[in-house]
Amino acid sequence: MTLLTIILLFLKNWWWFFLPIILVFPFKTIYLWWIRWEMWYKKQKWILLEIKPPKEILKPFRAMEDIINVLWGIYDGANWRERWCEGELIKGPYWMSFEMASIGGKIHFYMRILAVWRDMIEATIYSHYPEIEISVVDDYTRQVPQDVPNAEWDLYSEDYSTMKDDILPFKTYSAFFEERPEIIKEEKRLDPLDSLLEAMAKLKPAEQLWFQIVAAPITNGDIPWITKGKKIANQLAKRPAEKPARVVWREAADLLITGTITPPPKEEVGLIAPELRLTPGEREVLKGVENKISKQGFRTWIRIVYLYKRKEPHNRGNYKIIRSYFNHFMTENLNSLVFWGPTRTRIHYWLKERRLFLRKRKQFRNYIERLPSLFPRTEDGVPFWPFGLAPRGPGIRGTIILNSEELATLYHFPAKIEAVTPAITPIEAKKGGPPPGLPTE
Repeated sequence: MTLLTIILLFLKNWWWFFLPIILVFPFKTIYLWWIRWEMWYKKQKWILLEIKPPKEILKPFRAMEDIINVLWGIYDGANWRERWCEGELIKGPYWMSFEMASIGGKIHFYMRILAVWRDMIEATIYSHYPEIEISVVDDYTRQVPQDVPNAEWDLYSEDYSTMKDDILPFKTYSAFFEERPEIIKEEKRLDPLDSLLEAMAKLKPAEQLWFQIVAAPITNGDIPWITKGKKIANQLAKRPAEKPARVVWREAADLLITGTITPPPKEEVGLIAPELRLTPGEREVLKGVENKISKQGFRTWIRIVYLYKRKEPHNRGNYKIIRSYFNHFMTENLNSLVFWGPTRTRIHYWLKERRLFLRKRKQFRNYIERLPSLFPRTEDGVPFWPFGLAPRGPGIRGTIILNSEELATLYHFPAKIEAVTPAITPIEAKKGGPPPGLPTE
């Protein structure tokens, strides 16, 4: 009897034993998809808030950071039953979307949230910006045909990632703004958002530019980003690694065999502390990493969609408006935001027209639903392709970790609308409280 015959005979009699092992992974994948996206996610009720800022805001950028820190409180990590029986998502199950849209040159600020959070979020924003106006509006993404690209409309879309490991921060508002709220001068309050709004205001009537930052609060238990940051900080500071505790049974064995206990090796103490030997650039990187992990973290994906009517005047290069905006935050020794190759609507090889059409439809769908990059293949924004065949390009992955300071840098309200662009509809008059003694009944 040959070896092949023995193997075939074994499989013939024991195939049923291996079948559950083979099917467990696809069954788990199908079940989790059904319970999460077909059951739990579809039960959530989303609303879109439009935020109209006043003509002038005297609050520093730190006010927006404080709002985002408060909004981190929507975090509610799922336990075992909620994950497997109810379908609650993992790694930050609840998210919110900070959005800006230029509709034919008219600029709007939006937030997309769950309806149950409305009162809490409105109260948080009003407490920091009392003169702002917030209202529930129809979703602007539903005001265009839902089958784009089509014969009338076309689009360009891409997601954004970090050039280096996302534990390294990019340049934040502290580099642009000296916090003196009683003084508003150009040299004291340089806001990169002004250039973005100016460019968005120049879009033609047949053009639209959508920009979203979707943020899901996370803890170090969901994604160990703080642990990773501390490890990198220790390496940058050239701090000695923590030595493992001595094992008792090993000391006992040494005592029985040799009659003595081997003392631990002596540490070499330098005349200069490791931190003092850092160069100015290394010190800046170390400070940036330690500052990033000291604040609340969010699993984030960033996406734009540039829409235009094919037969009307447009400038296809306007999709680069957001890229230019992100250049303000670029530093060579820290980090920068760049487009992520696997998501941009450009195909170079093999069935180019068909693949380009499918990618445009997918990016359009992901924007409308505010879904993570490469959904549904992965929720982490990392391609499944093996053997290094995944599309490559700038950026590390589709979802990145940003802290509250970085989010406030990218999304906040302009200090002076009149100085930026007339394309934003501001609140014309300041809101005042009711007169004292006003009867309530």
